This record gives sequence, structure tokens and C-alpha cells, in this order.
Amino acid sequence: MNVHAIPEMPLITPGDDLAAIIIDALDSSKFEVSDGDILVIAQKIVSKSENRYVDLATVVPSPQTRELAAKVAKDPRLVELILSESSEVLRAAPGVLVVVHRLGYVMANAGIDRSNLDPNENGREGVLLLPENPNAACARMRSLFENHFQRRIGVIINDSVGRAWRNGSVSMALGVAGPPALWDRIGTDDIFGQPLQITQIGFADQIAAAAALVMGEGAEGQPVVKVGGLLWEAVTTDADSLLRPKEQDLFR
Repeated sequence: MNVHAIPEMPLITPGDDLAAIIIDALDSSKFEVSDGDILVIAQKIVSKSENRYVDLATVVPSPQTRELAAKVAKDPRLVELILSESSEVLRAAPGVLVVVHRLGYVMANAGIDRSNLDPNENGREGVLLLPENPNAACARMRSLFENHFQRRIGVIINDSVGRAWRNGSVSMALGVAGPPALWDRIGTDDIFGQPLQITQIGFADQIAAAAALVMGEGAEGQPVVKVGGLLWEAVTTDADSLLRPKEQDLFR
């Protein structure tokens, strides 16, 4: 596997044609786009291009939200936004608000973020929501990439999340188009010829995490990464296959 950041990516602003910008950056770079390459795109620039900004100064929290905000010691306006993006609150404690995002992800603060945002662009108290539909965004960009490069290309939108049982954040796939998000190996043989019974691999999450090591989390400015050298067959499923159904979740 080879992992390379795409150079000379400009800062993304609301309304930008993100796919066209990535194509221009790839065309002007020294990297060849090969059949089977996967482009991993940071959630933040997708959200920026979709103008998913909200200025907290425009948010009016309800009395119920203020009570929850006091419990978790967070800005009531931010909590109001978190709730508006969520279908369920799973955990609420001082400094922690874990929710089920409207798209099914379990994450802190519904993925709402304040880092690496230009205050001149989004308001003095601007925050950024997740993309409206990451799977659809991946599918749309994949079609444009494949038409331009005439190659079989995969697209993943990634974002950093915490984990319930381990310290530190890792990157996961919010949206996927092309490669399988979940690689089901049940029934295939291990090295001793025994059939695997329960093995399912979070293929897209592993790629998302590898790309994040190159992207960085701060001022690196490398939001698009090309991952090559992996074998995969195109499927019609997307990142939703990684979401564990509630009835199978033993920890809620």
C-alpha cells in the first residue's frame, strides 16, 4: 500500500466545486492516478464546500437544552446544535456529550467542530457541522473522478472520532463509494484451512485511519490523500454497512 497527500490543495470555501479542485490538484501533481486508487477526503473540506457553517450567535437554546448544557458544562448554544443534529443522547457527563448522529454514527458532540476555521469566513463564533450526506457526496465525486481519469477509483470521506474503551482518537469512514466499507471474510479459510466464523474487517475505516496519519490533525494542510496498491472490487454498498444495528449493540 502507498499513501500520499495531494499537494497544492487550496483552502476550501463555501460553494467551491471540491471535485474540480481535487482534479486540478491531481493533474498538476507528480502522482499518476492508477486503476484502484482510493481518494480519502477530510470531512472538514467537504463540510466547508457544502457551507455547513453555523454561527453560534444565531442559535437560541431552549430551557431543556440549558439544563443539559449545565450538566455537561458546555455552551448551551453548542448543545442546541448537537441535539438538532442527533437522534438520541447516549451519555451526558461533565465535559462529555455522546450522541447518535442523525446519520447513525455514535460520536461526541455530533461531530461538530471549531478547529481550523477562518473567523472571517464563518462568523466570530462559527462551528462546522458534518456533511449533509457523506455517502452521496462520495458517490457524486467518484463519478466525476472516474469520468475524468478513466480509471476505477474509490472515494472515502474520513473524520476523527474517540473510542469507548481506548484513549486517543482515530479516523473512520463517514462516507464510502466504490470499495467495500465492510469486508466480510466469514467462510474463507485461515492459514490452517479452517473456515473463519466471525471475521469482518472494517476495510474503509482502516484506509481512513492510514490516510489520517498523512493528513495530520493541525496545520498540515493536507486534506486529500491518495491510497494505492490495494486490491478491491467495486460494490454498491456504502459506509452505512459499518453501522452496527441498535439491537446488536450490547453497550448502549
